[in-house]
Amino acid sequence: MKVDNSTKQIILEEEEKDMCITIEVASVVDLPSDPAFFPPLAGDELTLIPPLNFSMVDNGIFRSGFPASANFSFLQTLCLRSIMYLCPEPYPDANTEFLKSNGIRLFQFGIEGHKEPFVNIPEDMIREALKVLLDVRNHPVLIHCKRGKHRTGCLVGCLRKLQRWCLSSVFDEYQRFAAAKARVSDQRGTRILGPALE
Repeated sequence: MKVDNSTKQIILEEEEKDMCITIEVASVVDLPSDPAFFPPLAGDELTLIPPLNFSMVDNGIFRSGFPASANFSFLQTLCLRSIMYLCPEPYPDANTEFLKSNGIRLFQFGIEGHKEPFVNIPEDMIREALKVLLDVRNHPVLIHCKRGKHRTGCLVGCLRKLQRWCLSSVFDEYQRFAAAKARVSDQRGTRILGPALE
């Protein structure tokens, strides 16, 4: 069978269509033009330091360890509406002032931290926290505890179950943040609460 060059070109174009897809990129929300909105400059560069264990969970949902004042400039760039604090200790004055000056609402869920495995997970508190987390009127939102590992990981794991993630993927994500400090109780809590949340 004889194939001319024009036929080869058509075959190649058809093969390329199968290998290539077009991806639309959503535009980022326009930032305010007010210079007071932007964090201060250090020399010629913008100083932005994310909190410990910072990561994006989903559109409008972030996670981290406890933010220090060195992280405030970075947090301003997220245009947060809410912060979910998962510890029982009072929020420090410097952080409270940061929230007030930036119009950020604080939701505190005082979940006790435990080192022993199989400690009771406060299901009612996790459910209430999920309601706040799922309400897009609170987005962009930052979830944090002390280190952004266990309590934060447990809440994010429950969110992932609602998003229909398989348990192995939920635990992989949890392990990535908890590392050697992974707690069986947190993973067990996600497994127990998972079916109740569906």
